[in-house]
Amino acid sequence: QVQLVESGGGLVQAGDSLRLSCAASGRTFSSYTMGWFRQAPGKEREFVAFISWSGVHTSYANSVKGRFTIFRDNAKNTVYLQMNSLKPEDTAVYYCAADPRSRTYYSGPGAYDYWGQGTQVTVSS
Repeated sequence: QVQLVESGGGLVQAGDSLRLSCAASGRTFSSYTMGWFRQAPGKEREFVAFISWSGVHTSYANSVKGRFTIFRDNAKNTVYLQMNSLKPEDTAVYYCAADPRSRTYYSGPGAYDYWGQGTQVTVSS
């Protein structure tokens, strides 16, 4: 069983930055594929970013490409989402998720077995 705890959300203004963290339990974190997703009010959960177990492979939703960066520190069992140039449309609950299979590509939300509780990000205009 893997437990994921997100932190770092908050209320910011458009153009500001935030860094989200996701701390994972378990001694095999370094083999997990990790992802960030978000869900805005009244909308379905959507993919934000993916990172492979090694950190070499990443991918992003077009809406955040060039503004968000996903990275991980396997020694700390933590994955991060650095969010720059935030926009009001980035307002959502952000979730991290873990896929225990070591993938080098994003394979859809169904591949992720474990999910955190989410952290709220609100961007005011």
